[in-house]
Amino acid sequence: MFISIITDCQDGNAQVRQQTRYSVLFPGVPSSFAGAFSDIEAAGNLIDVLDASDDQEGIIAVNVAPRHGAARKWPNGTPFGYLWIGKILVVCTIDGEVLSLLKKFGLADHVNVTDIRTVLAFGGYDQEIIDRAATSQFRSFDYLPRLARIVWDKKDVPSEKLMFTDIPDAALDVWRIDSFGNCKTTLLAEDIAFEEGAEREIILNGLAIKATCYKQLRTVPNYQTGLTMGSSGYGNKRFLELVVQGSSAAKHYNITQKDTFQIAK
Repeated sequence: MFISIITDCQDGNAQVRQQTRYSVLFPGVPSSFAGAFSDIEAAGNLIDVLDASDDQEGIIAVNVAPRHGAARKWPNGTPFGYLWIGKILVVCTIDGEVLSLLKKFGLADHVNVTDIRTVLAFGGYDQEIIDRAATSQFRSFDYLPRLARIVWDKKDVPSEKLMFTDIPDAALDVWRIDSFGNCKTTLLAEDIAFEEGAEREIILNGLAIKATCYKQLRTVPNYQTGLTMGSSGYGNKRFLELVVQGSSAAKHYNITQKDTFQIAK
């Protein structure tokens, strides 16, 4: 069994507190941790962890819960939910694009949305803990691990079903820039009719970028721009990466994570 934590609460203090709580609730189960700066980065990491799991049992906790901007519509940040993918329990925030790539890959069709007070009472917690979790600014510490434990034990808890038809589609985003400056996009091969050697054009930050399709990074000519079948994804479906061979595509084209783009017709 494994536990993987993907969250925007990612400084050292937040990390050690979350991992400690999961280790207390799930004794002897190793945990791994990945910080995420946006909902779409969390979504991409979720797909990658599912792929890495080889369908073995485990828990993936995904949390991106800002309180500003559009998120102010919620009383105290986005609600949390859960879903099962085979033997893997995903506990997660539901707002934004966090679940958009699960939808894109067809890995689930709904999420079970929970109420903190209802679920913790169902799980037998006392009123002081319930009140603290419901009003906490750190619900990924005060609630999410406890939700995971309750659902893991009970398999089902009081909730309301939210169909993925009501979850936003993934935008055309750069969801991750790796250590080499390669840009992982939300594109799959079928999105651009990927064909080895064919040229495609994307519009990013007002700049038209022409890139040639290559199945493997090693076949991109030196210092040329390519769209390659990347390492991230699930099963036979891999995210396309915008690369510059021998250099950083991110620096070359001034790309940042969560930059959106268009496919030229």
